[in-house]
Amino acid sequence: MKNSFQHLNKAFDNKIRLGIMSVLSVNSRASFNQLKEVLEVTDGNLASHIKSLETAGYIAVIKRFKNRKPNTSYEITPEGAEAFENHLKALEEILKQL
Repeated sequence: MKNSFQHLNKAFDNKIRLGIMSVLSVNSRASFNQLKEVLEVTDGNLASHIKSLETAGYIAVIKRFKNRKPNTSYEITPEGAEAFENHLKALEEILKQL
């Protein structure tokens, strides 16, 4: 079982970052407000976790204008999708061993 724990990704050990990755893994893109609403977190809290995932290269930030208003959305990168999938596989292995 110890080996399975070693395959867990530290970037996803927080429930908010895990939630962000979960939303983005099933949706091609999500806006800041969509993530905030689904995860029920504050702007600052969400922003800090998004920054962590962006720094790790797991999500990409897309900034556009919608009706002349700035609109920020996020999508999972190929590296992020692979890392998240590996993290979920490690969790499944741990649960199987319990």
